Amino acid sequence: MEASTYDMIIAILLASIKAIVIMLVVFVFAALLSWIERRLLGLWQDRYGPNRVGPFGCLQLAADMIKMFFKEDWIPPFADKLIFTIAPLISICTLLIAFSIVPITPNWGVASHTSIGLLFFLAMAGIAVYAVLFGGWSSNNKFALLGAVRASAQTVSYEVFLGLALMGVVLQAGSFNMNDIVNAQRGLWFVVPQFFGFCLFCIAGVAVTHRFPFDQPEAEQDLADGYHIEYSGLKWGMFFVGEYVGIVLISSLITVLFFGGWHGPVLPGIVWFVLKTLFFVMMFILIRAALPRPRYDQVMLFGWKFCLPLSLINLLVTGFFVLLAQGA
Repeated sequence: MEASTYDMIIAILLASIKAIVIMLVVFVFAALLSWIERRLLGLWQDRYGPNRVGPFGCLQLAADMIKMFFKEDWIPPFADKLIFTIAPLISICTLLIAFSIVPITPNWGVASHTSIGLLFFLAMAGIAVYAVLFGGWSSNNKFALLGAVRASAQTVSYEVFLGLALMGVVLQAGSFNMNDIVNAQRGLWFVVPQFFGFCLFCIAGVAVTHRFPFDQPEAEQDLADGYHIEYSGLKWGMFFVGEYVGIVLISSLITVLFFGGWHGPVLPGIVWFVLKTLFFVMMFILIRAALPRPRYDQVMLFGWKFCLPLSLINLLVTGFFVLLAQGA
Protein backbone atom coordinates (compact mmCIF):
# COMPACT_ATOMS: atom_id res chain seq x y z
CA MET A 1 0.00 0.00 0.00
CA GLU A 2 1.38 3.41 -0.98
CA ALA A 3 2.18 5.90 1.78
CA SER A 4 -0.28 8.49 0.41
CA THR A 5 -3.15 5.96 0.39
CA TYR A 6 -2.27 4.84 3.92
CA ASP A 7 -2.19 8.45 5.14
CA MET A 8 -5.55 9.13 3.51
CA ILE A 9 -7.15 6.11 5.23
CA ILE A 10 -5.74 7.20 8.60
CA ALA A 11 -7.05 10.74 8.04
CA ILE A 12 -10.53 9.43 7.15
CA LEU A 13 -10.59 7.18 10.24
CA LEU A 14 -9.52 10.03 12.53
CA ALA A 15 -12.12 12.37 11.01
CA SER A 16 -14.81 9.70 11.44
CA ILE A 17 -13.89 9.14 15.10
CA LYS A 18 -13.96 12.90 15.75
CA ALA A 19 -17.33 13.21 14.00
CA ILE A 20 -18.87 10.39 16.08
CA VAL A 21 -17.50 11.76 19.37
CA ILE A 22 -18.63 15.33 18.65
CA MET A 23 -22.06 14.12 17.49
CA LEU A 24 -22.60 12.03 20.63
CA VAL A 25 -21.44 14.82 22.97
CA VAL A 26 -23.65 17.41 21.25
CA PHE A 27 -26.65 15.08 21.17
CA VAL A 28 -26.35 14.13 24.86
CA PHE A 29 -25.80 17.73 25.94
CA ALA A 30 -28.75 18.93 23.83
CA ALA A 31 -31.00 16.35 25.49
CA LEU A 32 -29.67 17.28 28.95
CA LEU A 33 -30.31 20.93 28.16
CA SER A 34 -34.08 20.41 28.42
CA TRP A 35 -33.69 19.55 32.13
CA ILE A 36 -31.21 22.41 32.69
CA GLU A 37 -33.62 24.85 31.07
CA ARG A 38 -36.55 23.79 33.23
CA ARG A 39 -34.48 24.05 36.41
CA LEU A 40 -33.15 27.49 35.49
CA LEU A 41 -36.57 28.78 34.46
CA GLY A 42 -37.93 27.63 37.81
CA LEU A 43 -35.08 29.41 39.62
CA TRP A 44 -35.45 32.68 37.71
CA GLN A 45 -39.26 32.72 37.87
CA ASP A 46 -39.30 31.97 41.63
CA ARG A 47 -41.04 28.59 41.34
CA TYR A 48 -40.17 24.90 41.47
CA GLY A 49 -38.75 23.24 38.42
CA PRO A 50 -38.83 19.46 37.97
CA ASN A 51 -38.18 18.04 41.46
CA ARG A 52 -40.08 14.72 41.71
CA VAL A 53 -38.05 12.24 39.66
CA GLY A 54 -34.70 11.79 41.37
CA PRO A 55 -32.79 14.35 43.46
CA PHE A 56 -33.47 17.87 42.10
CA GLY A 57 -35.42 16.23 39.28
CA CYS A 58 -32.18 15.01 37.66
CA LEU A 59 -33.88 11.83 36.41
CA GLN A 60 -36.65 13.78 34.70
CA LEU A 61 -34.78 13.49 31.41
CA ALA A 62 -34.70 9.68 31.72
CA ALA A 63 -38.44 9.65 32.51
CA ASP A 64 -39.15 11.83 29.46
CA MET A 65 -37.10 9.55 27.22
CA ILE A 66 -38.88 6.42 28.48
CA LYS A 67 -42.23 8.09 27.88
CA MET A 68 -41.17 9.16 24.40
CA PHE A 69 -39.96 5.68 23.44
CA PHE A 70 -43.19 4.01 24.57
CA LYS A 71 -45.64 6.53 23.10
CA GLU A 72 -47.33 5.48 19.90
CA ASP A 73 -45.45 6.70 16.85
CA TRP A 74 -48.64 7.74 15.10
CA ILE A 75 -48.87 8.91 11.50
CA PRO A 76 -52.16 10.60 10.55
CA PRO A 77 -54.02 8.65 7.84
CA PHE A 78 -54.43 11.84 5.78
CA ALA A 79 -50.70 12.75 5.90
CA ASP A 80 -48.04 12.26 3.23
CA LYS A 81 -46.32 9.41 5.09
CA LEU A 82 -42.88 9.56 3.44
CA ILE A 83 -42.35 13.32 3.81
CA PHE A 84 -43.96 13.25 7.27
CA THR A 85 -41.35 10.68 8.33
CA ILE A 86 -38.21 12.27 6.86
CA ALA A 87 -38.96 15.83 8.06
CA PRO A 88 -37.69 15.29 11.64
CA LEU A 89 -34.62 13.47 10.30
CA ILE A 90 -33.76 16.47 8.11
CA SER A 91 -34.21 18.75 11.11
CA ILE A 92 -31.67 17.06 13.35
CA CYS A 93 -29.24 15.74 10.71
CA THR A 94 -28.60 19.12 9.05
CA LEU A 95 -27.80 20.72 12.41
CA LEU A 96 -25.47 17.88 13.43
CA ILE A 97 -23.71 18.07 10.05
CA ALA A 98 -23.27 21.83 10.52
CA PHE A 99 -21.22 21.08 13.64
CA SER A 100 -18.50 19.62 11.42
CA ILE A 101 -17.14 23.13 10.67
CA VAL A 102 -16.97 24.23 14.34
CA PRO A 103 -13.37 24.13 15.67
CA ILE A 104 -13.42 23.16 19.35
CA THR A 105 -9.61 23.31 19.60
CA PRO A 106 -6.92 23.68 16.87
CA ASN A 107 -6.90 19.89 16.42
CA TRP A 108 -10.51 19.05 17.30
CA GLY A 109 -12.81 19.76 14.41
CA VAL A 110 -14.10 17.48 11.68
CA ALA A 111 -13.93 19.93 8.74
CA SER A 112 -12.99 23.19 10.45
CA HIS A 113 -9.96 23.64 8.14
CA THR A 114 -12.11 23.90 5.02
CA SER A 115 -11.98 27.22 3.19
CA ILE A 116 -15.79 27.44 2.92
CA GLY A 117 -16.64 26.86 6.59
CA LEU A 118 -19.11 29.71 7.09
CA LEU A 119 -20.72 29.16 3.68
CA PHE A 120 -21.27 25.51 4.60
CA PHE A 121 -23.00 26.56 7.83
CA LEU A 122 -25.32 28.92 5.91
CA ALA A 123 -26.07 26.13 3.42
CA MET A 124 -27.03 23.71 6.21
CA ALA A 125 -29.15 26.40 7.88
CA GLY A 126 -30.97 26.88 4.58
CA ILE A 127 -31.62 23.16 4.18
CA ALA A 128 -32.97 22.94 7.76
CA VAL A 129 -35.88 25.16 6.69
CA TYR A 130 -37.21 22.29 4.58
CA ALA A 131 -37.68 20.13 7.68
CA VAL A 132 -40.19 22.60 9.12
CA LEU A 133 -41.86 23.19 5.77
CA PHE A 134 -42.14 19.45 5.01
CA GLY A 135 -43.41 18.69 8.53
CA GLY A 136 -46.19 21.28 8.37
CA TRP A 137 -47.21 20.63 4.77
CA SER A 138 -47.18 16.81 4.95
CA SER A 139 -49.37 16.80 8.10
CA ASN A 140 -52.34 18.04 6.04
CA ASN A 141 -53.40 20.14 9.02
CA LYS A 142 -54.25 23.84 8.74
CA PHE A 143 -52.58 24.78 12.04
CA ALA A 144 -49.44 22.83 11.07
CA LEU A 145 -49.35 24.41 7.61
CA LEU A 146 -49.76 27.92 8.99
CA GLY A 147 -46.96 27.26 11.49
CA ALA A 148 -44.73 25.95 8.69
CA VAL A 149 -45.39 29.01 6.53
CA ARG A 150 -44.60 31.28 9.47
CA ALA A 151 -41.43 29.34 10.29
CA SER A 152 -40.11 29.28 6.73
CA ALA A 153 -40.80 32.99 6.15
CA GLN A 154 -39.21 33.94 9.48
CA THR A 155 -36.18 31.68 9.01
CA VAL A 156 -35.46 32.76 5.43
CA SER A 157 -35.82 36.42 6.42
CA TYR A 158 -33.53 36.27 9.43
CA GLU A 159 -30.96 34.14 7.61
CA VAL A 160 -30.35 37.22 5.44
CA PHE A 161 -29.35 39.23 8.52
CA LEU A 162 -27.45 36.24 9.90
CA GLY A 163 -25.34 36.08 6.75
CA LEU A 164 -24.77 39.85 6.59
CA ALA A 165 -23.67 39.87 10.24
CA LEU A 166 -21.13 37.15 9.41
CA MET A 167 -19.70 39.09 6.46
CA GLY A 168 -18.23 41.70 8.80
CA VAL A 169 -16.29 38.93 10.56
CA VAL A 170 -15.17 37.52 7.20
CA LEU A 171 -13.91 40.94 6.08
CA GLN A 172 -11.88 41.40 9.25
CA ALA A 173 -10.45 37.87 9.26
CA GLY A 174 -9.98 37.77 5.48
CA SER A 175 -11.22 34.17 5.31
CA PHE A 176 -14.25 31.88 5.53
CA ASN A 177 -12.05 29.30 7.29
CA MET A 178 -13.17 28.92 10.91
CA ASN A 179 -9.65 28.24 12.21
CA ASP A 180 -8.35 31.39 10.50
CA ILE A 181 -11.18 33.41 12.06
CA VAL A 182 -10.29 32.14 15.55
CA ASN A 183 -6.57 32.80 15.04
CA ALA A 184 -7.32 36.34 13.80
CA GLN A 185 -8.70 37.08 17.30
CA ARG A 186 -5.46 36.41 19.20
CA GLY A 187 -4.98 40.08 20.05
CA LEU A 188 -8.59 41.32 20.14
CA TRP A 189 -11.88 39.42 20.09
CA PHE A 190 -14.14 40.41 17.20
CA VAL A 191 -16.96 41.27 19.61
CA VAL A 192 -15.22 44.67 20.12
CA PRO A 193 -14.92 45.91 16.51
CA GLN A 194 -17.98 43.89 15.42
CA PHE A 195 -20.31 44.67 18.32
CA PHE A 196 -23.28 45.46 16.06
CA GLY A 197 -22.55 42.31 14.05
CA PHE A 198 -22.49 40.32 17.30
CA CYS A 199 -25.87 41.75 18.39
CA LEU A 200 -27.41 41.06 14.97
CA PHE A 201 -26.03 37.51 14.90
CA CYS A 202 -27.50 36.83 18.36
CA ILE A 203 -30.92 38.20 17.34
CA ALA A 204 -30.94 36.27 14.06
CA GLY A 205 -29.68 33.13 15.83
CA VAL A 206 -32.59 33.21 18.26
CA ALA A 207 -34.99 33.75 15.34
CA VAL A 208 -33.74 30.90 13.13
CA THR A 209 -33.87 28.46 16.05
CA HIS A 210 -37.48 29.57 16.74
CA ARG A 211 -36.70 30.31 20.35
CA PHE A 212 -38.60 32.71 22.58
CA PRO A 213 -39.45 35.52 21.80
CA PHE A 214 -39.34 34.42 18.13
CA ASP A 215 -41.34 31.20 18.59
CA GLN A 216 -44.44 32.33 16.69
CA PRO A 217 -44.26 29.29 14.32
CA GLU A 218 -45.22 27.07 17.29
CA ALA A 219 -47.17 29.55 19.41
CA GLU A 220 -49.56 27.57 21.64
CA GLN A 221 -52.09 30.40 21.96
CA ASP A 222 -53.01 30.70 18.31
CA LEU A 223 -51.47 27.70 16.48
CA ALA A 224 -51.83 24.86 19.01
CA ASP A 225 -48.11 23.93 18.80
CA GLY A 226 -47.67 24.82 15.13
CA TYR A 227 -45.91 22.74 12.51
CA HIS A 228 -45.34 19.63 14.69
CA ILE A 229 -48.88 19.43 16.10
CA GLU A 230 -49.46 16.02 14.46
CA TYR A 231 -46.15 14.52 15.60
CA SER A 232 -45.73 12.18 18.56
CA GLY A 233 -43.23 9.74 20.01
CA LEU A 234 -39.71 9.67 18.58
CA LYS A 235 -40.54 11.90 15.61
CA TRP A 236 -41.67 14.68 17.94
CA GLY A 237 -38.57 13.98 20.06
CA MET A 238 -36.32 14.62 17.05
CA PHE A 239 -37.87 18.05 16.52
CA PHE A 240 -37.59 18.72 20.26
CA VAL A 241 -33.92 17.72 20.53
CA GLY A 242 -33.18 19.45 17.22
CA GLU A 243 -34.21 22.77 18.76
CA TYR A 244 -31.64 22.34 21.53
CA VAL A 245 -28.98 21.19 19.05
CA GLY A 246 -29.62 24.47 17.23
CA ILE A 247 -29.11 26.41 20.47
CA VAL A 248 -25.76 24.68 21.10
CA LEU A 249 -24.71 25.27 17.47
CA ILE A 250 -25.48 29.01 17.53
CA SER A 251 -23.82 29.38 20.96
CA SER A 252 -20.67 27.62 19.75
CA LEU A 253 -20.58 29.80 16.62
CA ILE A 254 -20.87 32.96 18.75
CA THR A 255 -17.89 31.66 20.73
CA VAL A 256 -15.85 30.95 17.60
CA LEU A 257 -16.75 34.06 15.59
CA PHE A 258 -16.83 36.78 18.23
CA PHE A 259 -15.17 35.55 21.45
CA GLY A 260 -11.91 34.01 20.32
CA GLY A 261 -12.94 30.36 20.30
CA TRP A 262 -10.51 28.32 22.38
CA HIS A 263 -8.22 31.29 23.17
CA GLY A 264 -7.94 32.25 26.84
CA PRO A 265 -5.41 32.46 29.67
CA VAL A 266 -4.20 29.64 31.97
CA LEU A 267 -6.91 27.03 31.23
CA PRO A 268 -6.74 24.57 28.30
CA GLY A 269 -8.41 25.67 25.07
CA ILE A 270 -11.22 23.11 25.25
CA VAL A 271 -12.19 24.37 28.72
CA TRP A 272 -12.45 27.95 27.46
CA PHE A 273 -14.53 26.84 24.48
CA VAL A 274 -16.97 24.89 26.68
CA LEU A 275 -17.27 27.69 29.26
CA LYS A 276 -17.96 30.35 26.63
CA THR A 277 -20.50 28.14 24.85
CA LEU A 278 -22.27 27.33 28.13
CA PHE A 279 -22.52 31.04 28.93
CA PHE A 280 -24.38 31.76 25.67
CA VAL A 281 -26.60 28.71 26.12
CA MET A 282 -27.61 30.18 29.50
CA MET A 283 -28.33 33.49 27.75
CA PHE A 284 -30.75 31.70 25.40
CA ILE A 285 -32.61 30.39 28.45
CA LEU A 286 -32.55 33.76 30.23
CA ILE A 287 -34.08 35.44 27.16
CA ARG A 288 -36.96 32.97 27.33
CA ALA A 289 -37.50 33.75 31.02
CA ALA A 290 -37.34 37.53 30.63
CA LEU A 291 -38.98 38.62 27.37
CA PRO A 292 -42.62 38.59 26.17
CA ARG A 293 -43.72 37.18 22.81
CA PRO A 294 -44.44 39.86 20.17
CA ARG A 295 -46.92 39.48 17.31
CA TYR A 296 -45.73 37.77 14.13
CA ASP A 297 -46.04 40.94 12.04
CA GLN A 298 -43.91 42.80 14.59
CA VAL A 299 -41.20 40.14 14.30
CA MET A 300 -41.05 40.50 10.51
CA LEU A 301 -41.14 44.31 10.60
CA PHE A 302 -38.37 44.34 13.20
CA GLY A 303 -36.23 42.21 10.91
CA TRP A 304 -36.70 44.12 7.66
CA LYS A 305 -36.92 47.66 9.06
CA PHE A 306 -34.28 47.44 11.83
CA CYS A 307 -31.97 44.44 11.39
CA LEU A 308 -31.48 44.78 7.61
CA PRO A 309 -30.42 48.47 7.58
CA LEU A 310 -28.20 47.99 10.64
CA SER A 311 -26.51 44.92 9.14
CA LEU A 312 -25.84 46.75 5.86
CA ILE A 313 -24.43 49.78 7.70
CA ASN A 314 -22.21 47.48 9.78
CA LEU A 315 -20.95 45.76 6.63
CA LEU A 316 -20.21 49.05 4.83
CA VAL A 317 -18.40 50.56 7.83
CA THR A 318 -16.35 47.39 8.31
CA GLY A 319 -15.42 47.33 4.62
CA PHE A 320 -14.39 51.00 4.76
CA PHE A 321 -12.06 50.48 7.72
CA VAL A 322 -10.59 47.28 6.25
CA LEU A 323 -9.78 49.10 2.99
CA LEU A 324 -8.36 52.00 4.99
CA ALA A 325 -6.10 49.62 6.94
CA GLN A 326 -4.93 47.90 3.75
CA GLY A 327 -4.19 51.25 2.13
CA ALA A 328 -2.17 52.34 5.13
